[in-house]
Amino acid sequence: MQQEVNFSEKSIPPTELIITDEGRIYHLDLLPEEVGSTIILVGDQERVPTISKYFDRIEVKRAKREFVTHTGLLNNKRVSIISTGIGCDNIDIVINELDALLNIDFKSKKIKKNHTSLKIIRLGTCGALQKEIPVDKFVISSYGLGFDGLLSFYNPVFNHEELALQKAFLQQIPWPTEANKPYFVSANEKLCEKIGKDMFQGITATANGFYGPQGRTLRLTTKVPDMNEFLNRFDYKGLKILNFEMETSALYGLSAMLGHQACTVCAVIGNRFSNTFSKDYKKAVENLVEIVLSRI
Repeated sequence: MQQEVNFSEKSIPPTELIITDEGRIYHLDLLPEEVGSTIILVGDQERVPTISKYFDRIEVKRAKREFVTHTGLLNNKRVSIISTGIGCDNIDIVINELDALLNIDFKSKKIKKNHTSLKIIRLGTCGALQKEIPVDKFVISSYGLGFDGLLSFYNPVFNHEELALQKAFLQQIPWPTEANKPYFVSANEKLCEKIGKDMFQGITATANGFYGPQGRTLRLTTKVPDMNEFLNRFDYKGLKILNFEMETSALYGLSAMLGHQACTVCAVIGNRFSNTFSKDYKKAVENLVEIVLSRI
């Protein structure tokens, strides 16, 4: 996906760029100087201190709603840990506001001419869609497969491989015509290789819900009851859909359009085809945290 370039000289209206009286971005409640150049995103607020405990020094602690931020130094690098909550709608808030903190002048309300790029790593949990991926192992997402529809509100320019994947998916999968059209977005290749060089690599499906959109049934039936079986069998030049989660496609799409590097790495806490669940998923996540922090 290509970066969108906007060098408008106009000031952004206060209803578009919402800044508090303290000069903080509206939802994240952060000042521009409180953000590190490397960002680790987690869904769970309680996971933030379990990562920042590894910092050499914590400089910033902020919390508003589900958005908790710890910024500090790790091996002389300034890193921010931010909780996003669940879903692509929250990713829309977090990535746009992080970008605004660095690439918009809060005094003039104008886009800066010199662009600052972030490294953004989403660290989470997922369910595996391939039987051979054991629980407590790790998956790095080379592509995000979006079922969410978020990018349809923007103007993404997909590359040839992303469009070829979409075409193959619609040929192989009986996708409901009334549902959001699925899309593929690639990760930042260098960042993925650095973080996940020895992990399972493949496509991550990003669902816009936890139950029906991921094929779970409690008291409600789903439109395509065997959708997960179709996802499991999808193959494009040996590339398979490895796992389900709820944020990656939006993260990859928005980051690419705004000129940031992004990748997602997840601990597998359940396998949907072997029907196994981790006996100690918190330990698996802790192991993943230590690996990621050693590689950023």
